[in-house]
Amino acid sequence: MTTPEPHAFADAWLSAWNAHDIEAVLAHFHDDVVFTSPAAAGLITGSEGVLRGKQALREYWQEGVRRILDLRFELVGVYAGVDAIVINYRNQRGGLVNEVLVFDGETVTSGHGTYLDAGENPAGASVA
Repeated sequence: MTTPEPHAFADAWLSAWNAHDIEAVLAHFHDDVVFTSPAAAGLITGSEGVLRGKQALREYWQEGVRRILDLRFELVGVYAGVDAIVINYRNQRGGLVNEVLVFDGETVTSGHGTYLDAGENPAGASVA
């Protein structure tokens, strides 16, 4: 399998997030993407942290940006796998987060927001 060039992808992802440009972030995601995050459970009632489809992901991220006005990510590291890229970043509150993205070619088919300590993850910690 191929994936986008990891550092170029992470730079574009980071720039889009820091501009709060949800549509630019979503441009890399498949319409049927499945995304999991403990933060989603706190922001999207009934999701239990699992979002199915690009529209559900859009609604989650839009709600996060609406609630977290100072949302900002700082890149810590980028890791490449066979069909995956992991973006390690620090959010506006100083929390460490990994975005684990699984690709089919250039498109993200599944993603997982993971936190250094899930017990420290209130809904406002990040939107990934």
